[in-house]
Amino acid sequence: MTQEEKVVYMTTEPVNKLVCKMAVPTIISMLITSFYNMADTYFVGKLNTQSTAAVGVVFSLMALIQALGFFFGHGSGNYISRKLGAKEFEDASKMASIGFFSAFICGIFVLTFGLIFLEPLSVLLGSTDTILPFTKKYLSVILLGAPFMVSSLVLNNQLRFQGSASSAMVGIVSGAVLNIILDPIFIFHFNMGITGAALATVIGQLVGFVLLFIGTRRGDNIHIKWKNFKPSLFYYKEVVRGGIPSLCRQGLASVSTMCLNHMAGDFGDAAIAGMSIVSRITMFANSALIGFGQGFQPVCGMNYGAKLYKRVKDAFWFCVKYAFIFLIAVAAAAYIFAPEMVILFRKDDRKVVEIGMLALRFQAVVFPLNAWIVLCNMMLQSIGKAVKASIIAAARQGLFFLPLILILPRIFGLPGIQICQMVSDILTFMLAVPLGISVLKEMKEENKKNEELEY
Repeated sequence: MTQEEKVVYMTTEPVNKLVCKMAVPTIISMLITSFYNMADTYFVGKLNTQSTAAVGVVFSLMALIQALGFFFGHGSGNYISRKLGAKEFEDASKMASIGFFSAFICGIFVLTFGLIFLEPLSVLLGSTDTILPFTKKYLSVILLGAPFMVSSLVLNNQLRFQGSASSAMVGIVSGAVLNIILDPIFIFHFNMGITGAALATVIGQLVGFVLLFIGTRRGDNIHIKWKNFKPSLFYYKEVVRGGIPSLCRQGLASVSTMCLNHMAGDFGDAAIAGMSIVSRITMFANSALIGFGQGFQPVCGMNYGAKLYKRVKDAFWFCVKYAFIFLIAVAAAAYIFAPEMVILFRKDDRKVVEIGMLALRFQAVVFPLNAWIVLCNMMLQSIGKAVKASIIAAARQGLFFLPLILILPRIFGLPGIQICQMVSDILTFMLAVPLGISVLKEMKEENKKNEELEY
């Protein structure tokens, strides 16, 4: 399918059917990716509590690396999607190369400075004295994959925003599956422990990167070319406009995880391990929602670029409705089976299970609110409403979570840590509703004007 044919397809096919078709590969990608993020926690959990906690500590840095990938991936991808909708193909090609190479260079900087400042970085991430040796072993290997992790996310998102979600899925899923296979081999068979878990992750990322890059060379997908890497203030402004909400969301998630680790550390290694396990479980629960939203994004971006505002609104409400129903079911399952879910990761430490079980139940109560929060954020980001999208993106893990994680534990002790995300989600939902409704009203008015001009 040529780029012109893709645009016609994305702007004429019934939106409900189109979103579902786009969402299937992205949901699979997100579930598998989330599953492989859980794999290290699961297998390392069979070693000891300190190793489990170390993986949780390093996860905050991985969230920061992912934030850079989403910043360049969503920033360039949103622009590419709108330009394809407007049939400005050359501009889209330039942005693809700028986004990719900029991300890869940033990944090299993260790798270099991370290895130079390995110990202070480990402490900054939330390591206690007992966790520090395990964190350094895990982190020193994880950093080697930073350039590939960042640029893989860029390629994945660029392919997705072009409407090539299947090509994006193949690269992400292949790397994730390989990681899951290699984890027990390296950790137990070769007796490498936590270092083996990190090595499996890096090899999976490298393989995924190679397959995603090959995907950009197939068919009429936009090819990544060094000659198109011509950075300019205009293109970076567009990257910032489309990517800053993702950077806020993921970057603040990293900062909030660091703060969570430090505050939980006051209650022992079991608290860090328990909250780390809950973070992985909730991330898995939300991954299907994010995948569904990612199927909506190219539909949203291309139709908004083509000024087909009614199609954007119809797709949005379709996604919110079915995401809400799905999350009610997920919330019920998480609440009922919370003990079994936490035990799956660390059954030999009763304190870890008790802490994680209660925290998971608190978060399950507000799961359905994420249907509006996530999809509203994705819509605003895809149509270039950077300020409003950034406010929502920053709210859940930053504007609300950071003050709460510093205040609530001082008032309520350990329960203050366990309820923190729940309270933050409620406040974020209350903020996201008026911001989303205002933009939907704007599109309704623009659609009316377009209809009047036609007549």
